[in-house]
Amino acid sequence: MANGFVEWRSSENIKPLPLPNKEQYYLDLMNIEHSWSGRMDTNIGNTFIMEAEQLLVNAIELFEKGYFDCAYYSLRSAVELSTTMVFLTDLPEPDDYFNAWKASEEFPMQGRMIKELSLNGNVFSEMLEKMPGFFKSAKELITELNKYVHKQGLRHFYVSRNHPIWGNRSTDPFVKDFTDHLDRCIGVVAVMRLAFDPFPVLLMDEEILYRCFDSMTDPYSEEFVEKYIGSSAIEEYKQISMYTCAYDSFIDNEKKTVAVFDVMKYNVIDSDKFDEIISHFHLLPKEDCVCVLLAASSNKATKVYCYDGLAMYFITGRETNRKAKSWCGSDFLNFRNNKKQINQKYDEAFISLFEFFEKPFFIEHNELFTEEETIQIVSYVENGLKRLEAENTTEKDLE
Repeated sequence: MANGFVEWRSSENIKPLPLPNKEQYYLDLMNIEHSWSGRMDTNIGNTFIMEAEQLLVNAIELFEKGYFDCAYYSLRSAVELSTTMVFLTDLPEPDDYFNAWKASEEFPMQGRMIKELSLNGNVFSEMLEKMPGFFKSAKELITELNKYVHKQGLRHFYVSRNHPIWGNRSTDPFVKDFTDHLDRCIGVVAVMRLAFDPFPVLLMDEEILYRCFDSMTDPYSEEFVEKYIGSSAIEEYKQISMYTCAYDSFIDNEKKTVAVFDVMKYNVIDSDKFDEIISHFHLLPKEDCVCVLLAASSNKATKVYCYDGLAMYFITGRETNRKAKSWCGSDFLNFRNNKKQINQKYDEAFISLFEFFEKPFFIEHNELFTEEETIQIVSYVENGLKRLEAENTTEKDLE
């Protein structure tokens, strides 16, 4: 009976509410999760990005379970954490604040952080100047969130909102109010991320995307920007000097073709575009070049691996007989230690080990390699690397 009472009392004033398009929110939040910054001087900035995203996820879950004020607290925390994230990375000398933050010592609140960033921030001060409408809305957002967090009004009380006297009143406006606030909070976190570097927006432009190095950052999608940030705010962001300088630094680089880009970014080798990819080897890392040459060296090759299996290259139009989709690094260590380097059994397929510039590379194949084919593969790759080295030497001489 005691347990029954506890269960009844704990849920008496709690009213779970399903959130429409919940799955879409989770997919949209991947835009923030995949915006990982490659900057090495941002302390633990990427950790802040992931934590802010987690707080937004928590808000969704808490709201659905009926703990609406906790959901709003989580929304506010996400916004405030994104401000702290910028505060600890954008000031000229942030180390003192960072050490105080780590030690849980005296640390400025939201208002003071915004004020100091507006005066002394390297990037944020210009964002504030160039994007006044967005940040005015962000300031209003915090005020609105506080009404829920601080219980301003009986409609923010559990015992009032979920009291039977409300009867069959529609919860649609309440849910819509939350999703509106959720949308705006996602937008604020996404924009504050842009104070690190401009790549989530910069790489949305294919003229830059195909000229850039292999960035660990994925671009925001057009739909994500339109829904959560707004095209006008993004156009304003593109006026800040960090964005324009980055744009100018890439736009004169040689543009990669789609096939070359797919090798660099996604480890996908188009078997119909070998000649095209090889002719653009000067745009690819040496490991990528070796893997492409291995794929082109034999029609039996179905996949290619390097970095002891950490990087796997798919070859279009070729299917492996191996049924398992996963692979393990320890397997490749065993392949390296096996005296029989060619035609090692790999489930329903085979693995063969080749070494170039003292690094191991692996070909997965369905049919056994003959000794003659093995020699031809090594010769093909070595000749391709010699041509690449000769081209690079010629380019350096011309410079």
